[in-house]
Amino acid sequence: MITRREILQVGAATAALTVGGGFTRALAQQKLTESELTKFDALGNVTLLHVADIHGQLMPVYFREPSINLGVGEDKGQPPHLTGGDFLQRFGIPAKSAAAYAMTSEDFSALAKSYGRIGGLDRLATVVKRVRAERGDKVLFLDGGDTWQGSLGANASRGQDMVDCMALLKPDAMTGHWEFTYGEARVKELIKGLGFPFLALNVRDTEWNEPVFPPYKMFEKGGVKIAVLGQAFPYQPIANPRWLIPNWSFGIREDDIRANVEKVRKAGAQLVVLLSHNGFDVDRKLAGRVQGIDVILTGHTHDALPEAIKVGKTLLIASGSHGKFLSRLDLDVQNGALKGFRYKLIPLFADAIKPDAEMTAAVTKARAPYAKELARVVGKADSLLYRRGNFNGTFDDLICAALLKERDAEIVLSPGFRWGTSVLPGTPITVEDIHNATAITYPQVYRMAMSGQRLKEILEDVADNLFNPDPYYQQGGDMVRCGGLGYAIDVGKPIGSRISAMTHLKTGKPIDPNKDYTVAGWASVNEGTLGPPVWELVERYIAAEKTVRMAPNSSVKISGV
Repeated sequence: MITRREILQVGAATAALTVGGGFTRALAQQKLTESELTKFDALGNVTLLHVADIHGQLMPVYFREPSINLGVGEDKGQPPHLTGGDFLQRFGIPAKSAAAYAMTSEDFSALAKSYGRIGGLDRLATVVKRVRAERGDKVLFLDGGDTWQGSLGANASRGQDMVDCMALLKPDAMTGHWEFTYGEARVKELIKGLGFPFLALNVRDTEWNEPVFPPYKMFEKGGVKIAVLGQAFPYQPIANPRWLIPNWSFGIREDDIRANVEKVRKAGAQLVVLLSHNGFDVDRKLAGRVQGIDVILTGHTHDALPEAIKVGKTLLIASGSHGKFLSRLDLDVQNGALKGFRYKLIPLFADAIKPDAEMTAAVTKARAPYAKELARVVGKADSLLYRRGNFNGTFDDLICAALLKERDAEIVLSPGFRWGTSVLPGTPITVEDIHNATAITYPQVYRMAMSGQRLKEILEDVADNLFNPDPYYQQGGDMVRCGGLGYAIDVGKPIGSRISAMTHLKTGKPIDPNKDYTVAGWASVNEGTLGPPVWELVERYIAAEKTVRMAPNSSVKISGV
């Protein structure tokens, strides 16, 4: 079995260049070649290709991986809950290497200037076509969802730009999550034009309790009968507005997964793949409870792991987010059983991979209606702007600062979304950057009175979503971001007891549970929420500030780790 050796060849080769703390981008890219990045010792009779959580990104991006990603219960200290140096040590990745840059937050700003952007659908197309040319009819390419949302273009076209461009990649199937935030009618309309199945065994209509989408699809690749089961995000009506999908119900539905596995096995499936948007910890628990699944292609929590994680006889594959990676999993299936595998997480370094001309043309066409607005410069970043992290992200701090000022609020609550690209220090902040962190279909910024007690209830509820020791009670986001409010959190305590020392940062006084505070926030799941779209207020704030520098956030005190 080969797990990380090939991806680390590039990392080891470039590590030697970093002596003295820096190197030129040109020199770094001499060691990053398309041939090396895609090099693979082929195995067996099936190749699975997997992407997930592209979040509307047609172009190469900067995206900083989290520096804090805590696990609890049995998942504590286990991948993917390792970051920085611990991640590098666990997977044997050299510090300051290409692989370190792609998969961790370590030295991100400096390495970004050397290695450049990662991803882009035209680079993805190049690699997908390369593997298909090599492996022929053995290839099954699957999209794990969160594809149609997360950018100005996707939001403005209601997913059409992503659907049109992804069609050129010819995926064999997909599932979804943020796709549903365009509403039932739009989702059905887009699916009709996909040209491949949208699978979701866990979505039912509320009137008849019947499946809304096909639960699975049977394929034959390399002479092997393969069943792909689709699992959409199970907490859709909780994490996103229920009113957008009033007639559909969701859930993990473990019994339905088990029943469908048994059904496809009886129908002759020699390989069973779960195309999942559950999140990694949910899928790890699921793999230990449902027998007969050979591979789970997991998504939602944006984890990028250079190894397959094995639970019993099931392989878990985590392919990262924002189009940064393509996973390749070669499988040797003999007599209806999985006999061996080789895996590689391929980082799509934009400067090293030749863009596919057909896809480049499609992306240019899709972006054309918005090109001028996307490129419009609003201000300048004087520090790294990023989102990911369990408790804080500097782009989220920027959003909070904007809402505090523009909505004249005492306290701000901003959602702990995991999507959103990064902006390097010393570079312009464009309209595209702002929308990459805010582009949703329910962007209104509310302003209301909220008691100190209610604020604590909100923090406790979100903390339990993140740190409940049972993965089936986790929904996969990060902590709500707070402006004007500090607090302490003990992640090891039970719900209702994690949050303490809530402090009004402007006055330095403890939050009074019986007092009302003026609170602003966005992405409310309540229908009829009134207020300006969040991106307008963020743009206004940045334009007024001209240069934005976000100091390290020390308002959250963490214990119980």
